[in-house]
Amino acid sequence: GPTPGSSADDVPEADPYDVARTICLHQLTSSPKTRGQLATVLRRRGIDDEVAAAVLDRLSEVSLVDDASFSENYVRTRHASSGKAGRALAHELRGKGVEEAVIAEALDALSADDEAATARSLVDKKLASTRRLDVEARTRRLVGMLARKGYSGGLAMRVVREALAAERELDALERAFLDTMDVDLADAARLGE
Repeated sequence: GPTPGSSADDVPEADPYDVARTICLHQLTSSPKTRGQLATVLRRRGIDDEVAAAVLDRLSEVSLVDDASFSENYVRTRHASSGKAGRALAHELRGKGVEEAVIAEALDALSADDEAATARSLVDKKLASTRRLDVEARTRRLVGMLARKGYSGGLAMRVVREALAAERELDALERAFLDTMDVDLADAARLGE
């Protein structure tokens, strides 16, 4: 038969580096990706590991793939949008193939104060809807909600206890205020006689 490549019908073999680059750029146009996510896609598409590594190195050099900035941005935006704690975000980044050192750096930007403040605002949002429950059930429900978002048990307990105490104080102040209002109204009624 004809020697390979002699027939006019033969399409020249695509350069595997070009194919890998095209796949990566296509992936990156929809949303930022980690190196690990791109490596997984390339492997699934049958790209040779050596070719994949070379293309990913090049994309890193030109900052199209930057796990550090990806992780920092991910932690900041996901914490703000979902209220998830650092522990939960670290777990998600691990799932995207980000290295531990990079994750640790990204989480450093999320201070303990930020976490406590976010936990507190999550509890404040849920507080009113739990009012008809007894204290123990409310505490369980609110601590559970924070635990699912990755907050430690200690922080969750502290935030919930503080929120419930603040609510009790507010209720007491309101009652006292209404009591003085009642007295004032009674005085006014007497004076008006």
